[in-house]
Amino acid sequence: MPRFARYRVLAAVLAALAPPLIAADGGAANPSVRSEASYILVGFVGGFVRHDNPHHGPVQLAKRAREFFPKSAHIQVFENRHRRTAYKTIVRLLDSNRDGKLSGEEKSRAHIMLFGQSWGASSAVLLAGDLDRIGVPVMLTVQVDSVAKPWQHDDVIPDNVAAAVNFYQPHGIIHGRSLIRAADDSKTQILGNYRFDYKLSPVKCEGMSWVDKTFTPGHMESECDPQLWGQVESLVRERLEPESISLAELPQP
Repeated sequence: MPRFARYRVLAAVLAALAPPLIAADGGAANPSVRSEASYILVGFVGGFVRHDNPHHGPVQLAKRAREFFPKSAHIQVFENRHRRTAYKTIVRLLDSNRDGKLSGEEKSRAHIMLFGQSWGASSAVLLAGDLDRIGVPVMLTVQVDSVAKPWQHDDVIPDNVAAAVNFYQPHGIIHGRSLIRAADDSKTQILGNYRFDYKLSPVKCEGMSWVDKTFTPGHMESECDPQLWGQVESLVRERLEPESISLAELPQP
């Protein structure tokens, strides 16, 4: 057998034995299937939480969203420190012809929504800024008890974002930013800065650490508050085209 033929056979065997690429949400990454996502919903968890921790709001929202988003949508949750990976994922999904660059048409077809809690909320705003620098629009950003790291700025929403909303609670060592504003009011609608007070209306959280319960109870409760995350879900649903919503979600006659 010629040498080049042996190399081809060896490469085929190695490819067959190699494990599948794993996406950040734990699923197998398949660029060929997900290269033309109708919607891209990206969330970030806060602190040092894992992207698949089922007790945290962003993970729960992503799970529910898979039930009503169209099958062609890409829904993924990342650790807040993996913003660059999220950025590369979005660019890959938008690059439908896989030429390694985004055309004006590919950018115009983007239907992206970003959300997060705590450091994850700040990551969502920063990711919107990353996309702004390459001219990719974002439909919505949602910040839940947003906390910026020392070198970050999560208070100004870049002008590629059509709408933004901020939910926060004011108590404790760690509490969220109370006010966000648009870099350009003519391009971004600030839907509101909504205050939740868990001293008045406490929420019971399951599966949280004793550290969170002892030192940052209010911040923790913003992570698991069903009322708050129900509002986030409603905002996300509102931005789906009517024909894209799963038939199972439509009211029965």
